[in-house]
Amino acid sequence: MKTDYDIPDRNGMPGLGLGTWQNDDPEACSESVRVALETGYRHIDTAQAYGNEAAVGRGIAAADIDRDAVFLATKLWIDNLSYDAVFDSAAESLDRLGTEYLDLLYVHWPAGDYDPEGTLGALEELYEDGVVDRIGVSNFEPSHVERAQEVLDAPIFANQIEVHPLLQQRRLREFCAEQGIEVVAYSPLARGNIFENETLASIAADYDASEAQVTLAWLRQHGLTPIPKATGGDHIRDNWASLGIELSDAATDRIDAIEERNRFVDPSFGPDAW
Repeated sequence: MKTDYDIPDRNGMPGLGLGTWQNDDPEACSESVRVALETGYRHIDTAQAYGNEAAVGRGIAAADIDRDAVFLATKLWIDNLSYDAVFDSAAESLDRLGTEYLDLLYVHWPAGDYDPEGTLGALEELYEDGVVDRIGVSNFEPSHVERAQEVLDAPIFANQIEVHPLLQQRRLREFCAEQGIEVVAYSPLARGNIFENETLASIAADYDASEAQVTLAWLRQHGLTPIPKATGGDHIRDNWASLGIELSDAATDRIDAIEERNRFVDPSFGPDAW
């Protein structure tokens, strides 16, 4: 299998990553991270809430890849967003991950203890101290982003949101593009529901590809960075091979025209605008 694909560069962030949400078996998580990195992935995404930062760190250490070649991102949980808790919990994440710095640190949700001045003020200090290379937000609607921009002097690098052919998020994507904010797509395979979509199945057959590969190619061609979760080596490599697919304008238009709109991650504390 070809493995030497070029990964799109999104302002220094590799444009395809490995997601680790619900990858909570420590050994399986570490192994999936190691396999992904040795396959060619260079972007690993985790979060405090996933409970697997230590396993992710062991997977990075086990791979024959220099730490500086890995783009590592994690997220502050909603209980750790007060000014003081940001510093304490970020330090704990660094310790679990076995690293001295993070390439990207997100606010996981604008909820719980989130306070724009306190939370983002602490993040900016971590940024200025070189502990965090980039500040990110996750699940932020335009109003949350605008408020954050009022508080921060540092740029917001990325907004990580649920986006896939069954929840295309055009308005939010357009807003982020206008603001120069990268969009990182979590649950890019709609928690497996893309495999039930006739349009994606038809296009996958046309390209002799999987529905996952077609979906990831569609996201990439829209300038988004998908971070699909995969635990087994076969799925990790199948997602990686999406980098070899270039969809035609006609195929892209067919996916754009999918009318289904299903959100699969919708906690009670999510933004009211949803």
